[in-house]
This record gives sequence, C-alpha cells and structure tokens, in this order.
Amino acid sequence: MYGLVVIGDSFAEGRGEPDGEGGFVGWVPRVAHRLGVRDVLNLGAFGATTQDVVDKQLPAIADVETPLLGVAVGGNDLVRAYDPDGFRRNLETIFDAVAAPGRRVFTHDYPDIPGKLPGLPEEHRALLRTRFVEANDFLAALCAERGVVRYELSTAPLCADPDMWYPDGIHPSALGHRTIGSEIAALLS
Repeated sequence: MYGLVVIGDSFAEGRGEPDGEGGFVGWVPRVAHRLGVRDVLNLGAFGATTQDVVDKQLPAIADVETPLLGVAVGGNDLVRAYDPDGFRRNLETIFDAVAAPGRRVFTHDYPDIPGKLPGLPEEHRALLRTRFVEANDFLAALCAERGVVRYELSTAPLCADPDMWYPDGIHPSALGHRTIGSEIAALLS
C-alpha cells in the first residue's frame, strides 16, 4: 500500500530539480510531505507519452493500492508527432484505469511551454499553442466528467515568472517544483 502513486513523464519525475545524486526531487515528495503521506511511488519517466503510460505504467500499478493517485503526462504528445484522437483516447484510458472506490485522482493541465521555448519559429509556436489550448479544453471536460481534481497550471501565476522555470523552458526550476507542490497539496487538502 502506497500513500501516493504518481504516473507520467519528466514533469512527474521532477526534471529541472536535480537531487545531486543523479536523480530529481520535484513536486511529488513535496505534495506527500505537506499532506503527511508516506510511502510514495513515482513512476514519472523522461520522454514518456500517454501511450507509454498506457503500455508500461498502468500495468505496473494495476494491483497497487493507494488512496491518492496523480497523473502528469501529455506534454510530450503535444510537442511530438501529435495524434489528437490517440491522445484523447489514451487520457480516457488512463483515467478510467486509475479510478477506484475511495481513491482520489488528480492531474494538472498544460502550461504555455511553446511560449517558453527559445528559438522556436513563430509559426510553429502558434501551432503548438493551439494544440495546448485544445488539450486543456479536452482535459477540463474529461476531469469534470470523471471527477478528477485538476490543478490549473496553465493559469497559475507561476507560469509567467521566469524564475519558476528551468533554463530548458520545459521543466519547472527548483522554485517552480516547490511552488507547484505547495499549490497541488493545498488543492487536495
């Protein structure tokens, strides 16, 4: 039995805040600490897509018991070879698979990563921003329908503060992870 399980990509992994030992810290342990949760399982993996979560991470947690489960995935789908139908289908599959009586499921929406990427041609930036907006609209409706708690990262004040982001423009900085952890914990408590 775990107090908190998180599945997803490098955002879940904590990339952007190295722990000094070859791994990452991130927002997940901060959520656990603030909620007084022990025994955390974080399967966040660099580069993971919604398909990777469906194929690899969902089977890994199929028999895992937890009262609190976080899903942080989708950004890689949006910036790579984007398949809107596959993306939506995978998110539905993920949220259906993790739903369980007595379990609270939470996620976050997608911040304006295209606006933070240095050197991105404006035409491509506009295309990516359209994808992110459409993905956020879909996710909002899906969360409302499935009863998933959604942290609205896309409109959080931290998104406009460059100090909250790692130099790659994709991942939160240590300060960003601390802030996100605090805000998600507050939303869940």
